[in-house]
Amino acid sequence: MRALFAGVLTLVMSVALIGVMGTPASAACDTTWGSLPKGALGDYSEGPLERVRTGRQTCYDRLVVEVAGSGYGYLAEYVDEVVQEGSGKPVPLRGGAKLRIIVQAATAPGFPATSSNLADVSGYTTFRQVAGAGSFESQTTIGVGVRARLPFRVLTLPRDGGGTRLVVDVAHTW
Repeated sequence: MRALFAGVLTLVMSVALIGVMGTPASAACDTTWGSLPKGALGDYSEGPLERVRTGRQTCYDRLVVEVAGSGYGYLAEYVDEVVQEGSGKPVPLRGGAKLRIIVQAATAPGFPATSSNLADVSGYTTFRQVAGAGSFESQTTIGVGVRARLPFRVLTLPRDGGGTRLVVDVAHTW
């Protein structure tokens, strides 16, 4: 009887492990965010855009824009071409799709607003390049070269010590 019970238990545990391990990571990701524009322009931040950083997650790549102020307008959307603020010159971006992020905040002194590499995204699943497209009249544009036109979401979160973080997550898959 013990042998039969042990055999059944082993079989049940094996089936459970195969079920858990056999599920691809993308199936566990809830990235039904779509790829349409998100946000709206309108109000300007009372504090400057200070920093841009990135991170890799299991289901998406993340871009974080740190702003000293709050209550600002933003717009994130896929475009055919990202252009520099003020001049309209095209910003070259690597990748199959281009995501333009406009933040209604001036940049802090020393922020590299026109840098072709605001963050190192080598080895990322979705991001190919993060470039500054300039700041003009308290509006800053960031271009993100993405592997393909993939779903994305935008969140605003409070920042320790005041201000906000604009968070843009771009999914690894549809």
